[in-house]
Amino acid sequence: MTYERDATTLELPWPFAGREDELELVRRSLAGVRRGIVVTGPAGCGKTRLVTEAVRGTDCARAAGTPESRAIPFAAFAHLLPESVTLHRAVRLLSGVRTLLVDDAHLLDDASAALVHQLAVHGRTRLLVVATDGAPVPGAISRLWTGELLPRLALEPLPEEETGRLLTAGAGPLDALTLNRLLRLSRGDLRLLRDLLGAVRGQLTAVPDTGERAWRGPVPLTTAVRERTAPVLGRSCPLEREALDRLAFAEPLPPDLDDLDLGALEALESDGLIEVDDHGAVRLAHPLYGPVLRAAAGRLRARRLARAPEEYAAALDAECAALARRIDRADVRASAAPVGEWQVAEGGPLPGGYAAVRACYARLRGEVREAAAWAREGLRSDPADASCQAELHRASATVDNPGGFDQALADPYDAVRLGAPEKVVDRLDGVFARHADALTRADGPDLDEVAGELERRGFLLFAAEAHAQAVRAHRDPRAARHSRTRAVALARRCQDARTPALSGLVLGELTARQRQIVTLAAAGLTNRQIAEHLTLSVRTVGNHLYSAYARLGTSDRGALPWTADAPQAQPA
Repeated sequence: MTYERDATTLELPWPFAGREDELELVRRSLAGVRRGIVVTGPAGCGKTRLVTEAVRGTDCARAAGTPESRAIPFAAFAHLLPESVTLHRAVRLLSGVRTLLVDDAHLLDDASAALVHQLAVHGRTRLLVVATDGAPVPGAISRLWTGELLPRLALEPLPEEETGRLLTAGAGPLDALTLNRLLRLSRGDLRLLRDLLGAVRGQLTAVPDTGERAWRGPVPLTTAVRERTAPVLGRSCPLEREALDRLAFAEPLPPDLDDLDLGALEALESDGLIEVDDHGAVRLAHPLYGPVLRAAAGRLRARRLARAPEEYAAALDAECAALARRIDRADVRASAAPVGEWQVAEGGPLPGGYAAVRACYARLRGEVREAAAWAREGLRSDPADASCQAELHRASATVDNPGGFDQALADPYDAVRLGAPEKVVDRLDGVFARHADALTRADGPDLDEVAGELERRGFLLFAAEAHAQAVRAHRDPRAARHSRTRAVALARRCQDARTPALSGLVLGELTARQRQIVTLAAAGLTNRQIAEHLTLSVRTVGNHLYSAYARLGTSDRGALPWTADAPQAQPA
Protein backbone atom coordinates (compact mmCIF):
# COMPACT_ATOMS: atom_id res chain seq x y z
CA MET A 1 0.00 0.00 0.00
CA THR A 2 1.45 3.38 -0.98
CA TYR A 3 0.32 6.95 -0.59
CA GLU A 4 -0.10 9.00 -3.75
CA ARG A 5 1.06 12.59 -4.05
CA ASP A 6 -1.87 15.02 -4.04
CA ALA A 7 -1.29 18.48 -5.49
CA THR A 8 -4.43 19.98 -3.93
CA THR A 9 -3.55 23.11 -1.97
CA LEU A 10 -5.06 24.18 1.32
CA GLU A 11 -7.73 26.83 1.37
CA LEU A 12 -6.59 29.80 3.43
CA PRO A 13 -7.27 31.91 5.40
CA TRP A 14 -7.84 29.64 8.37
CA PRO A 15 -11.56 29.02 8.85
CA PHE A 16 -13.33 29.77 12.09
CA ALA A 17 -14.47 26.59 13.83
CA GLY A 18 -15.42 25.70 17.37
CA ARG A 19 -15.94 28.16 20.24
CA GLU A 20 -19.56 28.72 19.23
CA ASP A 21 -20.64 29.43 22.80
CA GLU A 22 -17.73 31.83 23.39
CA LEU A 23 -18.54 33.63 20.14
CA GLU A 24 -22.12 34.23 21.24
CA LEU A 25 -20.91 35.44 24.63
CA VAL A 26 -18.57 38.00 23.05
CA ARG A 27 -21.29 39.19 20.67
CA ARG A 28 -23.75 39.60 23.55
CA SER A 29 -21.16 41.64 25.45
CA LEU A 30 -21.23 44.20 22.64
CA ALA A 31 -25.02 44.47 22.52
CA GLY A 32 -27.52 46.44 24.55
CA VAL A 33 -26.21 48.34 27.58
CA ARG A 34 -23.15 46.15 28.05
CA ARG A 35 -19.77 47.90 27.92
CA GLY A 36 -17.67 45.10 26.43
CA ILE A 37 -15.47 42.25 27.60
CA VAL A 38 -11.83 41.28 28.20
CA VAL A 39 -10.67 38.05 26.51
CA THR A 40 -7.57 36.39 27.94
CA GLY A 41 -5.85 33.08 27.28
CA PRO A 42 -2.54 31.43 26.38
CA ALA A 43 -0.65 32.52 23.28
CA GLY A 44 -2.01 31.05 20.09
CA CYS A 45 -5.30 29.78 21.54
CA GLY A 46 -7.41 31.76 19.03
CA LYS A 47 -8.26 34.92 20.99
CA THR A 48 -7.75 37.31 18.09
CA ARG A 49 -9.58 35.02 15.67
CA LEU A 50 -12.53 34.83 18.07
CA VAL A 51 -12.93 38.57 18.55
CA THR A 52 -12.38 39.26 14.86
CA GLU A 53 -15.24 36.91 14.05
CA ALA A 54 -17.39 38.57 16.73
CA VAL A 55 -17.07 42.05 15.16
CA ARG A 56 -17.23 40.91 11.55
CA GLY A 57 -19.58 43.17 9.60
CA THR A 58 -19.73 45.84 12.31
CA ASP A 59 -18.28 49.34 12.50
CA CYS A 60 -15.31 48.73 14.78
CA ALA A 61 -12.12 50.71 15.34
CA ARG A 62 -8.99 48.69 16.10
CA ALA A 63 -5.77 49.19 18.03
CA ALA A 64 -2.98 46.84 19.09
CA GLY A 65 0.05 46.86 21.31
CA THR A 66 3.48 45.91 19.98
CA PRO A 67 6.79 45.18 21.74
CA GLU A 68 8.58 47.88 19.75
CA SER A 69 6.24 50.72 20.77
CA ARG A 70 5.88 50.16 24.51
CA ALA A 71 7.97 53.23 25.28
CA ILE A 72 6.01 55.59 23.02
CA PRO A 73 2.94 57.28 24.60
CA PHE A 74 -0.35 56.45 22.86
CA ALA A 75 1.53 54.46 20.21
CA ALA A 76 -1.27 51.91 19.84
CA PHE A 77 -3.76 54.70 19.02
CA ALA A 78 -1.52 56.83 16.80
CA HIS A 79 -3.79 56.22 13.81
CA LEU A 80 -6.85 57.38 15.75
CA LEU A 81 -5.45 60.41 17.61
CA PRO A 82 -3.64 63.68 16.76
CA GLU A 83 0.12 63.69 16.93
CA SER A 84 0.21 65.42 20.32
CA VAL A 85 -2.58 64.72 22.78
CA THR A 86 -3.25 64.53 26.52
CA LEU A 87 -5.04 61.64 28.20
CA HIS A 88 -8.10 63.80 28.83
CA ARG A 89 -8.22 64.86 25.18
CA ALA A 90 -7.72 61.29 23.97
CA VAL A 91 -10.64 60.06 26.08
CA ARG A 92 -12.91 62.76 24.66
CA LEU A 93 -11.90 61.95 21.08
CA LEU A 94 -12.40 58.20 21.39
CA SER A 95 -15.59 58.38 23.44
CA GLY A 96 -17.41 58.88 20.16
CA VAL A 97 -16.20 55.51 18.85
CA ARG A 98 -19.01 52.98 19.14
CA THR A 99 -16.86 49.81 19.37
CA LEU A 100 -13.10 49.56 19.94
CA LEU A 101 -11.09 46.34 19.65
CA VAL A 102 -7.75 46.46 21.49
CA ASP A 103 -5.55 43.47 20.63
CA ASP A 104 -2.37 42.43 22.48
CA ALA A 105 -3.29 44.73 25.35
CA HIS A 106 -0.47 43.25 27.44
CA LEU A 107 1.94 45.06 25.09
CA LEU A 108 0.36 48.52 25.41
CA ASP A 109 2.41 51.49 26.50
CA ASP A 110 1.34 52.98 29.84
CA ALA A 111 -0.48 55.93 28.24
CA SER A 112 -2.49 53.68 25.91
CA ALA A 113 -3.33 51.35 28.80
CA ALA A 114 -4.54 54.29 30.87
CA LEU A 115 -6.65 55.45 27.92
CA VAL A 116 -8.36 52.05 27.62
CA HIS A 117 -9.04 52.05 31.36
CA GLN A 118 -10.59 55.52 31.26
CA LEU A 119 -12.77 54.57 28.28
CA ALA A 120 -14.07 51.66 30.34
CA VAL A 121 -14.79 53.98 33.26
CA HIS A 122 -16.71 56.42 31.08
CA GLY A 123 -18.65 53.58 29.49
CA ARG A 124 -19.55 55.29 26.21
CA THR A 125 -17.34 53.06 24.06
CA ARG A 126 -17.85 49.31 23.92
CA LEU A 127 -14.48 47.71 24.47
CA LEU A 128 -13.20 44.36 23.27
CA VAL A 129 -9.81 43.90 24.95
CA VAL A 130 -7.50 40.94 24.26
CA ALA A 131 -4.50 39.99 26.44
CA THR A 132 -2.21 36.98 26.67
CA ASP A 133 -1.84 34.90 29.83
CA GLY A 134 1.61 34.56 31.34
CA ALA A 135 2.82 37.95 30.06
CA PRO A 136 3.22 41.08 32.22
CA VAL A 137 0.07 43.18 31.87
CA PRO A 138 -0.11 46.94 32.55
CA GLY A 139 -1.93 47.59 35.80
CA ALA A 140 -4.51 49.75 34.04
CA ILE A 141 -5.46 46.75 31.88
CA SER A 142 -5.57 44.12 34.63
CA ARG A 143 -7.80 46.44 36.69
CA LEU A 144 -10.41 46.23 33.94
CA TRP A 145 -11.45 42.84 35.28
CA THR A 146 -10.08 42.86 38.82
CA GLY A 147 -11.88 46.15 39.37
CA GLU A 148 -15.01 44.69 37.74
CA LEU A 149 -15.22 47.35 35.05
CA LEU A 150 -15.54 44.64 32.37
CA PRO A 151 -16.30 40.92 32.53
CA ARG A 152 -13.46 38.57 31.64
CA LEU A 153 -13.61 35.54 29.36
CA ALA A 154 -10.65 33.26 30.09
CA LEU A 155 -10.16 31.07 27.01
CA GLU A 156 -8.76 27.60 27.51
CA PRO A 157 -6.77 25.92 24.71
CA LEU A 158 -9.13 24.49 22.12
CA PRO A 159 -9.85 20.81 22.98
CA GLU A 160 -8.11 18.30 20.75
CA GLU A 161 -11.34 17.08 19.18
CA GLU A 162 -12.29 20.67 18.28
CA THR A 163 -8.79 21.35 16.97
CA GLY A 164 -9.12 18.25 14.82
CA ARG A 165 -12.35 19.64 13.36
CA LEU A 166 -10.57 22.93 12.73
CA LEU A 167 -7.81 21.12 10.84
CA THR A 168 -10.39 19.24 8.79
CA ALA A 169 -12.23 22.47 8.00
CA GLY A 170 -9.00 24.10 6.87
CA ALA A 171 -7.29 21.25 5.06
CA GLY A 172 -9.86 18.55 4.39
CA PRO A 173 -9.73 15.09 5.98
CA LEU A 174 -6.33 14.13 7.40
CA ASP A 175 -5.41 10.66 8.61
CA ALA A 176 -5.39 10.18 12.38
CA LEU A 177 -1.62 9.84 12.68
CA THR A 178 -1.12 13.16 10.88
CA LEU A 179 -3.68 14.82 13.14
CA ASN A 180 -1.97 13.42 16.22
CA ARG A 181 1.43 14.57 15.06
CA LEU A 182 0.28 18.11 14.29
CA LEU A 183 -1.48 18.36 17.64
CA ARG A 184 1.56 17.02 19.46
CA LEU A 185 3.93 19.46 17.74
CA SER A 186 1.73 22.54 18.18
CA ARG A 187 0.64 21.87 21.78
CA GLY A 188 -2.53 23.93 21.46
CA ASP A 189 -0.89 26.92 19.75
CA LEU A 190 -3.22 27.51 16.80
CA ARG A 191 -0.86 29.98 15.14
CA LEU A 192 1.92 27.44 15.17
CA LEU A 193 -0.51 24.76 14.01
CA ARG A 194 -1.58 26.86 11.05
CA ASP A 195 2.03 27.58 10.17
CA LEU A 196 2.96 23.89 10.26
CA LEU A 197 -0.06 22.86 8.22
CA GLY A 198 0.65 25.48 5.60
CA ALA A 199 4.26 24.33 5.38
CA VAL A 200 3.45 20.64 4.89
CA ARG A 201 0.58 21.05 2.44
CA GLY A 202 2.90 20.24 -0.44
CA GLN A 203 3.97 17.05 1.36
CA LEU A 204 0.46 15.71 1.95
CA THR A 205 -0.19 12.43 0.17
CA ALA A 206 -3.52 10.80 -0.60
CA VAL A 207 -4.37 7.72 1.47
CA PRO A 208 -6.01 5.22 -0.92
CA ASP A 209 -9.71 4.43 -0.49
CA THR A 210 -10.22 6.94 2.35
CA GLY A 211 -10.43 10.48 1.00
CA GLU A 212 -7.82 11.38 3.66
CA ARG A 213 -4.32 12.75 3.26
CA ALA A 214 -1.22 12.00 5.30
CA TRP A 215 2.01 13.74 6.23
CA ARG A 216 5.18 11.73 6.80
CA GLY A 217 8.75 13.00 6.91
CA PRO A 218 10.79 15.74 8.61
CA VAL A 219 9.34 18.77 10.36
CA PRO A 220 9.57 21.90 8.16
CA LEU A 221 11.79 24.57 9.70
CA THR A 222 9.45 27.52 9.17
CA THR A 223 9.91 30.98 10.63
CA ALA A 224 7.35 30.24 13.35
CA VAL A 225 9.11 26.98 14.23
CA ARG A 226 12.47 28.72 14.48
CA GLU A 227 10.97 31.46 16.65
CA ARG A 228 9.46 28.89 18.99
CA THR A 229 12.77 27.02 19.26
CA ALA A 230 15.04 30.07 19.52
CA PRO A 231 15.72 29.44 23.25
CA VAL A 232 17.46 26.14 22.54
CA LEU A 233 19.27 27.28 19.41
CA GLY A 234 20.58 30.32 21.24
CA ARG A 235 22.34 28.47 24.08
CA SER A 236 26.00 29.48 23.93
CA CYS A 237 27.38 27.35 26.77
CA PRO A 238 29.17 24.36 25.12
CA LEU A 239 28.15 21.93 27.87
CA GLU A 240 24.50 22.99 27.66
CA ARG A 241 24.46 22.75 23.88
CA GLU A 242 26.10 19.33 24.01
CA ALA A 243 23.42 18.16 26.46
CA LEU A 244 20.64 19.50 24.24
CA ASP A 245 22.07 17.83 21.14
CA ARG A 246 22.50 14.51 22.91
CA LEU A 247 18.89 14.65 24.05
CA ALA A 248 17.77 15.55 20.53
CA PHE A 249 19.62 12.67 18.88
CA ALA A 250 18.49 10.22 21.57
CA GLU A 251 14.82 10.72 20.69
CA PRO A 252 12.63 8.78 21.12
CA LEU A 253 14.83 6.54 23.29
CA PRO A 254 15.96 7.52 26.79
CA PRO A 255 19.40 9.18 26.77
CA ASP A 256 22.46 7.88 28.58
CA LEU A 257 22.55 10.28 31.52
CA ASP A 258 26.16 9.36 32.29
CA ASP A 259 27.15 11.24 29.13
CA LEU A 260 25.41 14.45 30.23
CA ASP A 261 26.81 17.18 32.47
CA LEU A 262 24.67 17.55 35.61
CA GLY A 263 25.31 21.29 35.96
CA ALA A 264 24.24 21.86 32.35
CA LEU A 265 21.06 19.84 32.92
CA GLU A 266 20.22 21.86 36.02
CA ALA A 267 20.61 25.14 34.09
CA LEU A 268 18.46 23.84 31.21
CA GLU A 269 15.76 22.62 33.59
CA SER A 270 15.75 25.97 35.40
CA ASP A 271 15.12 27.74 32.08
CA GLY A 272 12.33 25.34 31.14
CA LEU A 273 14.14 23.78 28.18
CA ILE A 274 14.15 20.23 29.51
CA GLU A 275 11.81 18.23 31.74
CA VAL A 276 12.56 15.55 34.31
CA ASP A 277 9.77 13.10 35.14
CA ASP A 278 9.08 11.26 38.40
CA HIS A 279 11.33 8.39 37.32
CA GLY A 280 14.31 10.65 36.62
CA ALA A 281 13.99 10.45 32.84
CA VAL A 282 15.12 13.61 31.03
CA ARG A 283 13.58 14.88 27.80
CA LEU A 284 13.37 18.09 25.80
CA ALA A 285 10.54 20.33 26.97
CA HIS A 286 8.93 20.86 23.55
CA PRO A 287 8.52 18.32 20.73
CA LEU A 288 9.86 20.83 18.19
CA TYR A 289 13.21 21.21 19.93
CA GLY A 290 14.53 17.85 18.75
CA PRO A 291 13.85 18.27 15.00
CA VAL A 292 15.32 21.78 14.97
CA LEU A 293 18.45 20.81 16.92
CA ARG A 294 19.07 17.82 14.66
CA ALA A 295 18.63 19.96 11.57
CA ALA A 296 21.11 22.52 12.92
CA ALA A 297 23.81 19.92 13.61
CA GLY A 298 26.51 19.30 11.04
CA ARG A 299 26.97 15.91 9.39
CA LEU A 300 29.91 14.89 11.54
CA ARG A 301 28.11 15.85 14.75
CA ALA A 302 25.00 14.01 13.63
CA ARG A 303 27.04 10.91 12.78
CA ARG A 304 28.66 10.97 16.24
CA LEU A 305 25.41 11.39 18.17
CA ALA A 306 22.93 9.34 16.12
CA ARG A 307 21.59 6.03 17.49
CA ALA A 308 22.25 2.78 15.67
CA PRO A 309 19.26 1.33 13.73
CA GLU A 310 19.28 -1.88 15.79
CA GLU A 311 18.63 0.16 18.95
CA TYR A 312 15.36 1.41 17.48
CA ALA A 313 14.37 -2.09 16.31
CA ALA A 314 14.90 -3.53 19.80
CA ALA A 315 12.96 -0.65 21.39
CA LEU A 316 10.10 -1.17 18.92
CA ASP A 317 9.89 -4.86 19.84
CA ALA A 318 9.84 -4.01 23.55
CA GLU A 319 7.11 -1.43 22.99
CA CYS A 320 5.02 -3.95 21.06
CA ALA A 321 5.39 -6.55 23.82
CA ALA A 322 4.38 -4.04 26.49
CA LEU A 323 1.22 -3.08 24.58
CA ALA A 324 0.32 -6.74 24.04
CA ARG A 325 0.65 -7.41 27.78
CA ARG A 326 -1.67 -4.53 28.60
CA ILE A 327 -4.26 -5.86 26.13
CA ASP A 328 -4.06 -9.28 27.79
CA ARG A 329 -4.62 -7.63 31.19
CA ALA A 330 -7.65 -5.75 29.85
CA ASP A 331 -5.97 -2.45 30.66
CA VAL A 332 -5.71 -0.11 27.68
CA ARG A 333 -5.33 3.20 29.45
CA ALA A 334 -3.18 5.79 27.70
CA SER A 335 0.39 4.54 27.60
CA ALA A 336 3.46 6.18 26.09
CA ALA A 337 4.64 4.37 22.95
CA PRO A 338 6.87 6.93 21.23
CA VAL A 339 9.07 4.60 19.17
CA GLY A 340 6.30 3.60 16.78
CA GLU A 341 5.15 7.20 16.46
CA TRP A 342 8.70 8.23 15.66
CA GLN A 343 9.05 5.53 13.02
CA VAL A 344 5.84 6.59 11.30
CA ALA A 345 6.63 10.31 11.51
CA GLU A 346 10.00 9.75 9.88
CA GLY A 347 8.30 7.82 7.08
CA GLY A 348 10.12 4.57 7.80
CA PRO A 349 8.67 1.06 7.36
CA LEU A 350 6.64 -0.28 10.27
CA PRO A 351 6.63 -4.06 10.90
CA GLY A 352 3.19 -5.60 10.42
CA GLY A 353 3.24 -7.28 13.83
CA TYR A 354 3.80 -4.00 15.64
CA ALA A 355 1.26 -2.15 13.47
CA ALA A 356 -1.45 -4.75 14.19
CA VAL A 357 -0.90 -4.60 17.96
CA ARG A 358 -0.88 -0.81 17.87
CA ALA A 359 -4.08 -0.81 15.79
CA CYS A 360 -5.76 -3.22 18.20
CA TYR A 361 -4.73 -1.12 21.20
CA ALA A 362 -6.14 2.04 19.57
CA ARG A 363 -9.38 0.29 18.56
CA LEU A 364 -9.98 -1.02 22.08
CA ARG A 365 -9.50 2.53 23.38
CA GLY A 366 -12.16 3.76 20.97
CA GLU A 367 -9.62 5.52 18.75
CA VAL A 368 -11.05 3.87 15.67
CA ARG A 369 -9.66 6.20 13.01
CA GLU A 370 -6.23 5.91 14.57
CA ALA A 371 -6.59 2.13 14.59
CA ALA A 372 -7.28 2.14 10.85
CA ALA A 373 -4.27 4.41 10.25
CA TRP A 374 -1.91 2.09 12.17
CA ALA A 375 -3.19 -0.92 10.23
CA ARG A 376 -2.57 0.89 6.94
CA GLU A 377 0.98 1.68 8.03
CA GLY A 378 1.60 -2.02 8.52
CA LEU A 379 0.11 -2.80 5.12
CA ARG A 380 2.46 -0.29 3.50
CA SER A 381 5.33 -2.56 4.53
CA ASP A 382 3.54 -5.86 3.92
CA PRO A 383 0.28 -5.63 1.90
CA ALA A 384 -0.46 -9.30 2.67
CA ASP A 385 -0.24 -9.04 6.48
CA ALA A 386 -3.42 -10.79 7.67
CA SER A 387 -3.46 -9.26 11.15
CA CYS A 388 -3.28 -5.72 9.77
CA GLN A 389 -5.97 -6.52 7.20
CA ALA A 390 -8.26 -7.79 9.97
CA GLU A 391 -7.68 -4.72 12.15
CA LEU A 392 -8.30 -2.40 9.21
CA HIS A 393 -11.58 -4.20 8.45
CA ARG A 394 -12.81 -3.93 12.04
CA ALA A 395 -11.87 -0.28 12.43
CA SER A 396 -13.31 0.72 9.05
CA ALA A 397 -16.59 -1.02 9.80
CA THR A 398 -16.93 0.95 13.02
CA VAL A 399 -16.36 4.31 11.30
CA ASP A 400 -17.34 4.12 7.65
CA ASN A 401 -19.84 1.28 7.47
CA PRO A 402 -21.76 0.83 10.73
CA GLY A 403 -24.27 -1.28 8.86
CA GLY A 404 -21.52 -3.84 8.28
CA PHE A 405 -20.42 -3.86 11.92
CA ASP A 406 -21.70 -7.37 12.61
CA GLN A 407 -19.79 -8.78 9.62
CA ALA A 408 -16.51 -7.53 11.14
CA LEU A 409 -16.93 -9.34 14.46
CA ALA A 410 -14.56 -11.99 15.75
CA ASP A 411 -14.60 -11.57 19.53
CA PRO A 412 -17.34 -13.12 21.74
CA TYR A 413 -17.67 -9.79 23.55
CA ASP A 414 -18.96 -8.23 20.33
CA ALA A 415 -22.21 -10.15 20.85
CA VAL A 416 -22.72 -8.13 24.04
CA ARG A 417 -22.15 -4.93 22.10
CA LEU A 418 -24.79 -6.07 19.60
CA GLY A 419 -27.28 -6.65 22.41
CA ALA A 420 -27.20 -10.49 22.44
CA PRO A 421 -25.31 -11.23 25.71
CA GLU A 422 -27.09 -14.52 26.42
CA LYS A 423 -25.13 -16.16 23.60
CA VAL A 424 -21.71 -15.55 25.12
CA VAL A 425 -22.16 -14.85 28.83
CA ASP A 426 -20.45 -18.14 29.74
CA ARG A 427 -17.47 -17.45 27.48
CA LEU A 428 -16.41 -14.15 29.04
CA ASP A 429 -14.68 -13.21 32.25
CA GLY A 430 -13.91 -10.13 34.31
CA VAL A 431 -15.60 -6.85 33.49
CA PHE A 432 -16.79 -8.20 30.13
CA ALA A 433 -18.71 -11.02 31.84
CA ARG A 434 -20.23 -8.49 34.25
CA HIS A 435 -21.34 -6.42 31.27
CA ALA A 436 -23.02 -9.44 29.68
CA ASP A 437 -24.75 -10.33 32.94
CA ALA A 438 -26.04 -6.78 33.58
CA LEU A 439 -27.36 -6.52 30.03
CA THR A 440 -29.05 -9.92 30.27
CA ARG A 441 -30.87 -8.70 33.38
CA ALA A 442 -31.55 -5.25 31.86
CA ASP A 443 -30.10 -3.74 35.03
CA GLY A 444 -29.50 -0.04 34.37
CA PRO A 445 -27.50 0.78 37.54
CA ASP A 446 -25.25 -2.26 37.02
CA LEU A 447 -24.69 -1.29 33.39
CA ASP A 448 -23.61 2.18 34.52
CA GLU A 449 -21.27 0.62 37.06
CA VAL A 450 -19.77 -1.64 34.40
CA ALA A 451 -19.40 1.38 32.11
CA GLY A 452 -17.46 3.17 34.82
CA GLU A 453 -15.08 0.23 35.18
CA LEU A 454 -14.61 0.00 31.42
CA GLU A 455 -13.81 3.70 31.30
CA ARG A 456 -11.25 3.36 34.10
CA ARG A 457 -9.54 0.59 32.13
CA GLY A 458 -9.41 2.76 29.00
CA PHE A 459 -12.19 1.08 26.97
CA LEU A 460 -13.96 4.35 26.14
CA LEU A 461 -16.08 3.07 23.25
CA PHE A 462 -17.23 0.02 25.23
CA ALA A 463 -18.04 2.30 28.18
CA ALA A 464 -20.09 4.57 25.93
CA GLU A 465 -22.00 1.56 24.62
CA ALA A 466 -22.70 0.26 28.14
CA HIS A 467 -24.06 3.66 29.21
CA ALA A 468 -26.18 3.78 26.04
CA GLN A 469 -27.60 0.34 26.86
CA ALA A 470 -28.31 1.55 30.40
CA VAL A 471 -30.47 4.37 28.98
CA ARG A 472 -32.98 1.82 27.72
CA ALA A 473 -32.74 -0.30 30.87
CA HIS A 474 -33.37 2.47 33.43
CA ARG A 475 -36.88 3.00 34.75
CA ASP A 476 -35.99 6.32 36.36
CA PRO A 477 -35.95 9.08 33.68
CA ARG A 478 -33.32 11.03 35.63
CA ALA A 479 -31.00 8.03 35.75
CA ALA A 480 -31.56 7.45 32.04
CA ARG A 481 -30.69 11.06 31.31
CA HIS A 482 -27.48 10.78 33.31
CA SER A 483 -26.52 7.60 31.43
CA ARG A 484 -27.22 9.32 28.14
CA THR A 485 -25.03 12.27 29.10
CA ARG A 486 -22.12 9.98 29.93
CA ALA A 487 -22.64 7.95 26.75
CA VAL A 488 -22.58 11.07 24.58
CA ALA A 489 -19.50 12.49 26.35
CA LEU A 490 -17.55 9.27 25.87
CA ALA A 491 -18.75 8.65 22.32
CA ARG A 492 -17.52 12.09 21.29
CA ARG A 493 -13.99 10.98 22.22
CA CYS A 494 -14.18 7.91 19.98
CA GLN A 495 -13.35 9.50 16.61
CA ASP A 496 -16.79 9.28 14.99
CA ALA A 497 -17.37 5.63 15.89
CA ARG A 498 -20.85 4.43 14.96
CA THR A 499 -22.10 1.15 16.39
CA PRO A 500 -25.52 -0.43 16.96
CA ALA A 501 -25.37 0.25 20.70
CA LEU A 502 -24.70 3.95 20.17
CA SER A 503 -27.67 4.24 17.86
CA GLY A 504 -29.78 4.20 21.01
CA LEU A 505 -28.71 7.79 21.70
CA VAL A 506 -31.28 9.12 19.26
CA LEU A 507 -34.12 10.69 21.21
CA GLY A 508 -37.73 11.64 20.70
CA GLU A 509 -38.00 14.04 23.62
CA LEU A 510 -37.84 17.28 21.64
CA THR A 511 -40.55 19.44 20.16
CA ALA A 512 -40.75 19.71 16.39
CA ARG A 513 -39.11 23.15 16.45
CA GLN A 514 -36.36 21.94 18.79
CA ARG A 515 -35.65 18.95 16.54
CA GLN A 516 -35.45 21.31 13.56
CA ILE A 517 -32.98 23.62 15.28
CA VAL A 518 -30.94 20.78 16.75
CA THR A 519 -30.58 19.19 13.31
CA LEU A 520 -29.27 22.45 11.85
CA ALA A 521 -26.93 22.99 14.80
CA ALA A 522 -25.62 19.43 14.46
CA ALA A 523 -24.89 20.16 10.79
CA GLY A 524 -22.55 22.95 11.88
CA LEU A 525 -24.71 26.06 11.46
CA THR A 526 -24.22 28.90 13.94
CA ASN A 527 -27.11 30.34 15.93
CA ARG A 528 -27.15 33.36 13.62
CA GLN A 529 -27.26 31.18 10.50
CA ILE A 530 -30.07 29.07 11.97
CA ALA A 531 -32.00 32.23 12.82
CA GLU A 532 -31.67 33.49 9.25
CA HIS A 533 -32.63 30.10 7.81
CA LEU A 534 -35.77 29.77 9.95
CA THR A 535 -36.63 33.48 10.12
CA LEU A 536 -36.25 33.59 13.88
CA SER A 537 -34.34 35.83 16.24
CA VAL A 538 -30.92 34.70 17.44
CA ARG A 539 -32.24 34.87 21.01
CA THR A 540 -35.11 32.49 20.14
CA VAL A 541 -32.69 30.00 18.58
CA GLY A 542 -30.49 30.19 21.67
CA ASN A 543 -33.45 29.59 23.97
CA HIS A 544 -34.57 26.55 21.96
CA LEU A 545 -31.07 25.11 22.03
CA TYR A 546 -30.79 25.70 25.77
CA SER A 547 -34.05 23.83 26.33
CA ALA A 548 -32.89 21.05 24.00
CA TYR A 549 -29.63 20.72 25.94
CA ALA A 550 -31.60 20.25 29.15
CA ARG A 551 -33.86 17.61 27.62
CA LEU A 552 -31.05 15.75 25.91
CA GLY A 553 -28.81 15.76 28.95
CA THR A 554 -25.98 17.51 27.07
CA SER A 555 -24.22 20.77 27.81
CA ASP A 556 -23.04 22.01 24.42
CA ARG A 557 -23.68 21.75 20.68
CA GLY A 558 -20.67 19.47 20.15
CA ALA A 559 -22.79 16.55 21.38
CA LEU A 560 -25.71 17.29 19.07
CA PRO A 561 -24.61 15.11 16.11
CA TRP A 562 -25.11 12.11 18.36
CA THR A 563 -28.72 13.02 18.92
CA ALA A 564 -29.55 14.28 15.45
CA ASP A 565 -27.94 11.89 12.97
CA ALA A 566 -27.93 8.53 14.68
CA PRO A 567 -29.91 5.66 13.13
CA GLN A 568 -32.91 4.24 14.88
CA ALA A 569 -32.27 2.31 18.08
CA GLN A 570 -31.73 -1.41 17.91
CA PRO A 571 -33.41 -3.72 20.41
CA ALA A 572 -31.15 -4.68 23.29
